[in-house]
Amino acid sequence: MVSIDGFSCIFRIIDDKSWLKCQFHDADQTSIKKPDELEISQKDFAPLSANSDMPLDRIQGSLLGLTIGDALGAHVEFRPSSYLAANPVKDLVGGGTWGLKRGQFTDDTSMALCLANSLIACQGFAPYDQLLRYKWWYRHGYMSSTGHCFDIGAATRESIEEFETRQRKFAYDHNILLEEMDALSNCDLLQAFDVYCSKEGVAGNGALMRLAPVPLFFWQRPEVAVDYSGISGKITHGDKRVYDACCYYGALIVAALKGATKNQLTSETFYDEHREWFGDEDLHTDIIAIARGSYKKSGGYQDGIRGKGFIVNALEAALWAFWSDKDSFETGVLNAVNLGDDTDTTAAIYGQLAGAYYGYKKLPKKWSDCIYAKDFILCVSSWVTYEGEIWFKNQKVPGISTLINSFDNTLHNSRPGDSINLTTQRMRASLEATSGLDIALGTIVRKAIDPNGRIGDFYDGWQDCVKDESSVHRQQKG
Repeated sequence: MVSIDGFSCIFRIIDDKSWLKCQFHDADQTSIKKPDELEISQKDFAPLSANSDMPLDRIQGSLLGLTIGDALGAHVEFRPSSYLAANPVKDLVGGGTWGLKRGQFTDDTSMALCLANSLIACQGFAPYDQLLRYKWWYRHGYMSSTGHCFDIGAATRESIEEFETRQRKFAYDHNILLEEMDALSNCDLLQAFDVYCSKEGVAGNGALMRLAPVPLFFWQRPEVAVDYSGISGKITHGDKRVYDACCYYGALIVAALKGATKNQLTSETFYDEHREWFGDEDLHTDIIAIARGSYKKSGGYQDGIRGKGFIVNALEAALWAFWSDKDSFETGVLNAVNLGDDTDTTAAIYGQLAGAYYGYKKLPKKWSDCIYAKDFILCVSSWVTYEGEIWFKNQKVPGISTLINSFDNTLHNSRPGDSINLTTQRMRASLEATSGLDIALGTIVRKAIDPNGRIGDFYDGWQDCVKDESSVHRQQKG
């Protein structure tokens, strides 16, 4: 079955990945299963071949690097620089701000896991599903290290609550039971749902802290990875600087996966040399200033680097830590934490890029071995690698790119408050252009299930039903 990225929302995958679901210990849904309770074993890891040229080590490094940074900074979150100057963080400990155990993580990692799980489950980029998983985290503690949402930024909370409001209104307007909105699968309805739940001017760092899964999944198509990086932030943080910061940082992670050197990643000309990855519109001047090296200040905090919640400060601080880390993840992540203020997020943002650059095997083992639900995070990393490779292979199929580009253009050009409505006529026209396409690819083995529970090889979004492989081939030959 071909998973067409723009329309991944219409598939219901029934592979045995129960750990992607929101599971509870009890029927009343009062006690959620935490990541370390989902019984991950080696058989649950993606079937990557031993001789695969996929950068699994770097992908694992990015997600574990994010988590290490988050866990290191958690116990001193909100502490000012003056406190950390007198009491610098030197090791991974528990307690402090949230009373966590050593190695447990906060909202940064929880939301990154929500995003990664969505990419895996949908086999592509589906903003509605991303918001849905964020809602599960907010309301039930999905992907939390404690089983509860105990740390959430104001902008993120407001966007999730706006998403819930829109779900209720959408259900009423379209005569859908509210309890069915979390399982919404009709493609036309999903395209009509406005996923931009933030307001213009909302410019916190909550979008950047969770970013890594997007560039890790789409890295083989840099222009797609960069644009989706921006959109992944835009759905909860509406300021252009957030979109552009996520685009720029996503591009750096992609380049790191491709083997760029430290000098290339921190070059003042990186943006110019990769301009084709960024689309037609220039980055915001604040983000361009960072791309030109505004973070290269040897004095760090004394020279104005701040680990604050404002997106521009956060991006600049993370890049300062990377630029000045003396080729040591340990040095860089501790420097990020010890800037003070939003300690866990600054370090988590640093960890995404530094982890992609250094790789998992070069992360400090004394910390990576202590991370809560480490095996689960490594399993998620393997599936991001695997499903991202399958997605990339599908881009090479003639005609499929027409559908993807049509969806991408609509999603990218939408503004907060707009309805994303890709018309049936446009999608039909694109599908007709692929009339001779053999879509029974051997690279993917899937089954689909329609809203009525029927199982087949393919899901027909136009007729809202499943079909088996033989019927598809008969239609093509006819």
